[in-house]
Amino acid sequence: MNLGRLIAHDILASGGWLPFDRYMQLALYAPGLGYYARGDQQFGLLDAHGGDFVTAPELSPLFARALATQVAQALLATGSNEVWEFGPGSGVLAHGLLAALQDLGQPVARYTLVDVSGALRARQQTLLAAHADVVRWADALPEAMTGVVIGNEVLDAMPIKLLVRHAGQKDDRWRERGVALDAAADRAGQPALIWADRPTDLRPPIAIPGGHDYVTEIHPQARAFIATLAERLIEGERATGRGGAAFFIDYGFPEAEYWHPQRAMGTLACHRAHRVDDDPLAVPGEKDITAHVDFTGIALAGQDAGLTVLGYASQARFLLNLGMAERMAQSDLPTRANAMKLIAEHEMGELFKAIAFATPGHTWAAQGFAQGDRRHRL
Repeated sequence: MNLGRLIAHDILASGGWLPFDRYMQLALYAPGLGYYARGDQQFGLLDAHGGDFVTAPELSPLFARALATQVAQALLATGSNEVWEFGPGSGVLAHGLLAALQDLGQPVARYTLVDVSGALRARQQTLLAAHADVVRWADALPEAMTGVVIGNEVLDAMPIKLLVRHAGQKDDRWRERGVALDAAADRAGQPALIWADRPTDLRPPIAIPGGHDYVTEIHPQARAFIATLAERLIEGERATGRGGAAFFIDYGFPEAEYWHPQRAMGTLACHRAHRVDDDPLAVPGEKDITAHVDFTGIALAGQDAGLTVLGYASQARFLLNLGMAERMAQSDLPTRANAMKLIAEHEMGELFKAIAFATPGHTWAAQGFAQGDRRHRL
């Protein structure tokens, strides 16, 4: 069964309507069929590898070296020697971090890559062969864990729910947008998919004034993930006395910016061949589907589950606090040029943010937030 038929089967089995988070789960992660579950090369620079998008570790090795400074500090602060990376992609970040941590005199005893899809595992194993003694893979969380958790561009790929408000309706009248079949159409032998809205009790977390059309997203899966991670880290601290910390870097906003009245088309986007489009129903499984991160919701999920929010800052400020400028000064021109994209305000420096958590018995001042901490804006 191909992905289009699988999605059609799920729609019919669900009474003719599929919530968008379920559709996104299938489109990205259906075993052997979803975008992240196939063997294609999604990551890479357009001129070098022809991928669909590039992440910070692929763009510049200085990203991993700067992040390693923060990870090394976190390992000391938590009394642990283990790193967990979620959504490791090509394995480039793990490769850079392991080498940089060794150079810093802070090698780890174990580096665990956690991914719901194993399609990229062979590529990761090849790249990380020199670290085979410490690297392992997992597809689920243990009941208790300690160490330092990192996730670069992982929260944005977690399935989201879509909400719609139509002009002329009251502010509290929302509908959930899902996916249905267009019985009158068929695209190249594939079932044609269309949007379908249903009444819902779901709401954005803050009121959005104005009587205009408004489409947006909410993030129950990302918040549930953070809550579960918090539970496992806190249990690990209770059982072993060693702490846990977590760092997530992604694009997004605090809630006041996320649900601003002018952001009326939401943030849902697709990536294919380094181009962006806004039609997630077209060619499912052939392109990435993402939404910006609600960092206020992420912070509250961790805090409500017992973690301490160590800091929240732009990616630029986070990396500069970790010595990015000094590393750039010591690098050749092409390396500096690519690294500049990570900190330039009009590139990734401002849109991307870093947020960090610690278990309650091991709170400390994280170097990455020494200046420019924006927790007051969450």
